[in-house]
Amino acid sequence: MGLVAAIAHQNRLAAAVTVAALAAAVPASGHPAAHTSAYCSSIPQVEVQRQEWGFHAGQPQPGPGTSYARGHGKIDLAASTASGVICQVDRSRVAGERQIVLSIDRRVAYTSHHAVMFGVPGNIVRIRVHVRSTTDARCATGTRGEVTIFASYNGVHEDSVQFSFPAGCRGHVRRYTGSGVVTNVPPN
Repeated sequence: MGLVAAIAHQNRLAAAVTVAALAAAVPASGHPAAHTSAYCSSIPQVEVQRQEWGFHAGQPQPGPGTSYARGHGKIDLAASTASGVICQVDRSRVAGERQIVLSIDRRVAYTSHHAVMFGVPGNIVRIRVHVRSTTDARCATGTRGEVTIFASYNGVHEDSVQFSFPAGCRGHVRRYTGSGVVTNVPPN
């Protein structure tokens, strides 16, 4: 293939890739897909070890009315202490995309190996958190809240994660349940 033919082939290939990318960006409805930010990208996805806490709830999806969260960290049940990080993203029809990143307060609020939720046994931990960073003007940095993580056991999958905040951050009060929620709360 001569130089001119090779350049023409390269241009056709680049044009085909561009057309394919544009086609993928416009769903069958004919309207461009909703903008999806790279929220929570600063919070690494990790493989949580057996004696650590962690969860992911929901998946990043474009469009209003969706929400997802993930977090992980260390916990010392004997000392009732924890550390770690949590990220939550809410996409509201009214308020748009909002992210909060939470730091874990050192003292654990509550933990039990004998909890029952949804009629099934499991481990539960309620950790105190505070907003470390936010893109939500109504949810101020430093605002305190709690996150309760329930991990079912005995082969049953009925996990949940619940975010609780005062009025300023009420847009981030959520309870995640269902098959899209995976948690780990020791001891397991």
